[in-house]
Amino acid sequence: MNPFGPLPAVVALGGGHGLSASLSALRQLTPRLTAIVTVADDGGSSGRLRDEFPILPPGDLRMALAALCGDDEVGRAWAAVLQSRFPGDGPLGGHSIGNLLIAGLWQQLSDPVAGLDMVAAMLNVEGRVLPMAAVPLVIEAEVIGADPASPDERTLVVGQEEVALATGDIADVRLVPANPPAVPEALAAVATADYIVLGPGSWYSSVIPHLLVPELARAIENSQARRILTLNLVPTADETPAYTASRHIEVLAEHAPGLRLDAVVADPSFADGDTHLATFVASLGAKLVVAPVRMRDGSARHDPHLLASVYAGIMGL
Repeated sequence: MNPFGPLPAVVALGGGHGLSASLSALRQLTPRLTAIVTVADDGGSSGRLRDEFPILPPGDLRMALAALCGDDEVGRAWAAVLQSRFPGDGPLGGHSIGNLLIAGLWQQLSDPVAGLDMVAAMLNVEGRVLPMAAVPLVIEAEVIGADPASPDERTLVVGQEEVALATGDIADVRLVPANPPAVPEALAAVATADYIVLGPGSWYSSVIPHLLVPELARAIENSQARRILTLNLVPTADETPAYTASRHIEVLAEHAPGLRLDAVVADPSFADGDTHLATFVASLGAKLVVAPVRMRDGSARHDPHLLASVYAGIMGL
């Protein structure tokens, strides 16, 4: 694919479906891929496991592993197994098979990174999946107008699930603990990356949290890698219901004032008509890349092939 030199080392940061989208695109360009994943999920199967055992929430890590499974029949079958859930209302009901597999390996190995590496080896995953912090995290947000009766008051909302569902305007978000230890392997991946890709995803619960881990934020800021930000396709219905594309950039800069970018990818459906976007992007040192990256069915999902084509252009592949 690239006759002019080795394929780039790429680090993708995020969580949930947004990270899966970027990984599905990036894996088409390079096998030298590391996913660094948020560990603040407290809902669903991950929340139940986190309440029962002293472990990182495995859900977003599982989704990243599934996105990197082989693109053949066996790989797709394993990805489906990882993502499948037990039915019913019993003790296993709602748990994903992948979450239980990861939790079981962590119990045996007492090392989250070793457990994830073992799952990756079992499934013939291309690339590596790492947690962004060595301890499970809690997201807290200050929300203005969470109580309709007091539209100007700030309310403290605790937990990723509660933040994602909060009504009102999120004024600030932070992590508990405030200075969590970063995973050394994640810091090493950032330090040796050629490209760092941040987003798309839930802005306050999947994208910004990486920049709130001080060691990881410093590593990103000091890395010699080119930094690419991928914007969402539409304002999300939960955390950012009325945010323009430029407001997403503004919020990111407020929480990570030392961050500089090289490229910001935006679909025309979100970028067009936003008169402030180019200025905000330029203020972070970046070039605005407006290109179609949306699924052709019109749904609010990134098309992995279109996104891969845009990333390839930025990377010169």
